Amino acid sequence: MIRMKILGVDYGDSRTGLAICDKSELLASPVCVIQEKNFLRCAEKIAQQAQELKAELLVVGYPKNMNNTIGERAEKCQKFAEILHNLTGLEFVLWDERCTTVSAHQYLNQTNTRGKKRKAVVDAVAAVIILESYLSYRKNQK
Repeated sequence: MIRMKILGVDYGDSRTGLAICDKSELLASPVCVIQEKNFLRCAEKIAQQAQELKAELLVVGYPKNMNNTIGERAEKCQKFAEILHNLTGLEFVLWDERCTTVSAHQYLNQTNTRGKKRKAVVDAVAAVIILESYLSYRKNQK
């Protein structure tokens, strides 16, 4: 399996978190939170980040329903991933992100991150959790 820089995306209607891993796929780090409500402009900003970070694959959070069905939110994330693919030429993986925002809030509770600071980073932390989950999957596929 070829190791690569992978960009994790936690898409949201107002804020979208990004995380990237190193070429060895050992460490997922938060990049930023993009505050953009416009669907296409948000995708364009992420495409620019992907290029700057030299990402080779996109992992987009895919919020399935708890009963494993695909709802309106997941469909929107799939459409978003397809637009990112068209803008960047990069392949994408839709990755089950159920409970990642809950996990991100739990982590921020443990680090006592509160208020405006918390709101600013929670989506990037969620993107890290999505990416770490995917990296763990890749590691176990050898």
